[in-house]
Amino acid sequence: MITRLSARFILAHRNGRHMLLRDAHVVYEGDRITYVGTGDPGPADELIDAGDALVMPGLIDLDALCDVDHLQLDSWASPGNATGLQWSEDYFRHRRHDVFTADERAAVREYALVQLALHGVTTYMPIAAETHSGWAETCDDFVAVAEAGRRIGLRGYLGPSFRSGVNVVREDGSRTVLFDEEQGERGLRQANAFLDWAEAQHDPLINGVLLPCRVETLTPDLLRAVAELSARRGALVRIHALQGLVERQVIGELYGCTPLELLDRCGLIGPRTLIPHGIYIDRRVLGADHGDLARLADAGVSIIHCPLTSFRYGSALRSLPAYVEAGVNVALGTDSFPPDLIRGMDTGVHLAKLLEGRADAAPAERYVEAATLGGAKALGRADLGRIEVGAQADLVAFALDDLRDGAVDDPVRTLLLSGTARQLRHSVVAGRTVVRDGELSGVDTAAVRRRGQELFGKLKAAYSERDHRRRTADELFPPTFPAAD
Repeated sequence: MITRLSARFILAHRNGRHMLLRDAHVVYEGDRITYVGTGDPGPADELIDAGDALVMPGLIDLDALCDVDHLQLDSWASPGNATGLQWSEDYFRHRRHDVFTADERAAVREYALVQLALHGVTTYMPIAAETHSGWAETCDDFVAVAEAGRRIGLRGYLGPSFRSGVNVVREDGSRTVLFDEEQGERGLRQANAFLDWAEAQHDPLINGVLLPCRVETLTPDLLRAVAELSARRGALVRIHALQGLVERQVIGELYGCTPLELLDRCGLIGPRTLIPHGIYIDRRVLGADHGDLARLADAGVSIIHCPLTSFRYGSALRSLPAYVEAGVNVALGTDSFPPDLIRGMDTGVHLAKLLEGRADAAPAERYVEAATLGGAKALGRADLGRIEVGAQADLVAFALDDLRDGAVDDPVRTLLLSGTARQLRHSVVAGRTVVRDGELSGVDTAAVRRRGQELFGKLKAAYSERDHRRRTADELFPPTFPAAD
């Protein structure tokens, strides 16, 4: 079937870069774009008029929250309460268990995937907290994620998270990492089993990758095993690293090196490596560049920048221009609710202004490129992240017809400054319409919302049993204002 999508603005790709077209059309047949322009594209079987909207390449979220919460409960705690959000040493040694059943975990993942689709994400690589798991994720967990993503219509780069250690809080309130290496070995086997399952699907929406946890929760032996499996299977590896001072301190104490040096020693610095968040490198921590950016750029590593989430935890990449100018490929992720890359891009633009001390430090177009072309490069997919003939028919349309958006000047700047991803009007993934007129096809979103709220309550209540002081949820999560009598 031939489909023509028309809109006031289309962010097309020509001569190696994005370019704006006005009153233009995109035509696609099957999963491929066959025409982009302002002329007469010829007949089509289906005509879609997005109207006063900006049509962009589908957004690529490479740190996409696949959970029912991240940030609401843990981004504002006082130092005393923050220790209650980790596992206690006693919980690690004697009482760890899954908070959710397998069916509930699947419901949580579906809740998150629905959120991604409704915010204009067309390609995702998931991330979920292990806090409420007995240890980490399984192959079966991710078969369920893949099936849900396939039903909704999203393109996934998927695999169960695994680790050999856990960040814990001791009885005195100090933090450390405790290890169970057998669990790490079991997790790697589960990850390999998922690669086998994904390969057998022969489905372009299901792509197997390796998603180990935070670098400080992985032993050097497990890191080397991940590198070997990645090389043998040709699989991408995403590993959270360079994201905090605690991580740097723990690795320094255990192995006498920095996190980046550890990854390099273990064979995990290369073009198949994706690193969220990439913030705490030598130039940030020590105030001097010891070659970290050049090492990342020369190796072809991609950094997954999550500006909105980093900002809400009181941190920031210093800053996008420095990484891009050094030759580092930068993609984007959300890593929390809302999974809104429009808000994330806007936050990143203004953080860069503040950190670099100039208004043009990271203009809007640099962030749009990261959310599209940067993500495509990280995945090794020259057919994603762009609207041009031969590319995948991954398209999103954001409405610009609301008075509250103000006057429309440049549509990209207007969308980032005045809008959010909730203005999504239409989305297409591999030629399939996923969101039409703001509605997600084939999903009872009201039921998903009710189920998500129920599971959030269960998740919140379970923090008490992990807290080293066994405080109640009300004590750990006091309200902004007290309830009235």
